[in-house]
Amino acid sequence: MLRFALKRWIYHIFDALVLIVIFLALGYMCLVYYGESVLRNNAQAISVASSTIIFNADGTEISRSHTQTKGYADYADLKDMPDLLKQAFLTTEDRRFYHHDGLDFIGIGRAVVQDVLHMNLSQGGSSITQQLARNLYLNGDKTLVRKVNEMSIAMAMEKRFSKDELLELYLNHIFMGRQQYGVKAAAWRYFGIKDLHQLEIWQMATLAGIPKGPSIYNPIDREDLSKERRAVVLGLMHEQGMITKRQMEAARSVDYTPPDTTSASTPGSQVPAYVSAVDAVIEEASRLTGKSGAEIQSAGWTIRTGLDDQAQLAMEQAFRESSRFTDDLKDEQVQASMVIMDQHNGEVKAMMGGRSPVKGGINRATTDARQPGSAFKPIIAYGPALESGRFKPDSVLPDQRMKYGSYQPSNLDGRYRGTVTMSHAIVQSINAPAVWLLHETGLGRAHQFADRLGIELGKEDLNLSIALGGLHKGVSPLKMAQAYSVFANNGKRNTAHLIREITDSRGRTIYGFKPENKQVISASTANAMTSMLQDVVSQGTGRRAQLSQHKVAGKTGTTQAALPGVGREANRDLWFVGYTHKWTAAVWMGFDRTDAEHYMRSGSGVAADLFASVMERAMP
Repeated sequence: MLRFALKRWIYHIFDALVLIVIFLALGYMCLVYYGESVLRNNAQAISVASSTIIFNADGTEISRSHTQTKGYADYADLKDMPDLLKQAFLTTEDRRFYHHDGLDFIGIGRAVVQDVLHMNLSQGGSSITQQLARNLYLNGDKTLVRKVNEMSIAMAMEKRFSKDELLELYLNHIFMGRQQYGVKAAAWRYFGIKDLHQLEIWQMATLAGIPKGPSIYNPIDREDLSKERRAVVLGLMHEQGMITKRQMEAARSVDYTPPDTTSASTPGSQVPAYVSAVDAVIEEASRLTGKSGAEIQSAGWTIRTGLDDQAQLAMEQAFRESSRFTDDLKDEQVQASMVIMDQHNGEVKAMMGGRSPVKGGINRATTDARQPGSAFKPIIAYGPALESGRFKPDSVLPDQRMKYGSYQPSNLDGRYRGTVTMSHAIVQSINAPAVWLLHETGLGRAHQFADRLGIELGKEDLNLSIALGGLHKGVSPLKMAQAYSVFANNGKRNTAHLIREITDSRGRTIYGFKPENKQVISASTANAMTSMLQDVVSQGTGRRAQLSQHKVAGKTGTTQAALPGVGREANRDLWFVGYTHKWTAAVWMGFDRTDAEHYMRSGSGVAADLFASVMERAMP
């Protein structure tokens, strides 16, 4: 009887052990399956993401973009990291990294003991592989389920990647505080160092101490706690024989001084912010490469531009001067936009898309939405007439009230002089002669001329009202500057652009601008136009655009608001487009939405004045 009971008890124990083994096997299979499925279904998580950096004309960094992690990153190969830096992280975060299969059971056991003693889950015991799994695929919740998932993913990662590959991924994805991801981005942010081999021992120890608490152990936010944490890391490095006692003590004593690596972008700053220009650079890069803006910002590219610090700063300073915008209302400000470009090579030197531009906001400098008014006359009426060979600046034109089918233009002041020379008509911005010239030259020829200057018009613009700048779609300051730059460059066109060159993270050229300097209109037409536009500034409607040291050629433009119940003095768009021997610029001013309460009471002289203020400071 006793023997039977003992045998039955043994069978029960055996059955229980079999069930335990089965459950453990099933659990292990689930762990393996879950981890491998996470890796398989989230392949993009381990993609190499680095911040794309934009430089201005003199090689100064003006923007470092957020990656898809919403922070800054700069990917570095493991071979580009000094051994001592890697050892500092290993001795601090996972001393047995190269000797376990993703789960450090000694570390886990120690953490469990601490958790039991303290009755919480504060101790992680996570290996570097587990930390990488958490950073890439999970959140930071300290729960048992998350911990099991983390272990599962870590096991799968150990099977798929080598130890060196895992360490490289970890050192590039680890959050280092202050929106920095990876050791290379952190080295630049905290020490101003791009080449990791230039890091000193104290700097390596500082970096290795950050992952334990990125918000409190980074040296900018808490210098005192960072120094204490650095001392702990240095002690561990000394214990492991990585550094001598003298090196440890010297590194512990260093006081931290933040580097000057970031561009200021706050009002009153003497460093240009380039907000609109940077947005335009990303848009241009997207158009050139076919990549989305998000892809470009995480591609680790280097984008070199022709943007000029002095010109951009001059523009930003002038746009902050509220005295230039006297039509501001309590509920809404007058808006403005401006572009400066070099007519000799097409490079955009400065850009403002609004008075207080924000990243990703409306860029009024590049949006084709505004009626150019009389600033369009040189492009569509006087230019084509000169190019036809039938007319010259001293040609006599009728200044009479005429009707062209159902269209009857009128002069703004209501005066008609009978006849005027072309030069006088453009200097005084008289409407009737411009419409007559367009009619005589032909809409087809005028459209072709505008196209050669970089402004493509549609079928909706096959009418004589375009002589006065009445366009169906509108035009941008960038395109107006592009068009006038041909007059400034003896009839040769260079496509307006911001980007000189794009290189990838390995220094390979993705795109390089090729200069054009293509003759699109005759030099005689360009020179005649320049002479007349200089008279506009010296004695006509553009007097307020004059500069003290440089001769200016240019044209004002005004479009009336034409609002019911509002007088003829109400304007919608104010323009000045002009150039010197060096640069061409276009200015627009107005309200984003014009209505009976929001319209410009000023004339185009304020746009000419803004042009002069910026160019006076921008040009040495």
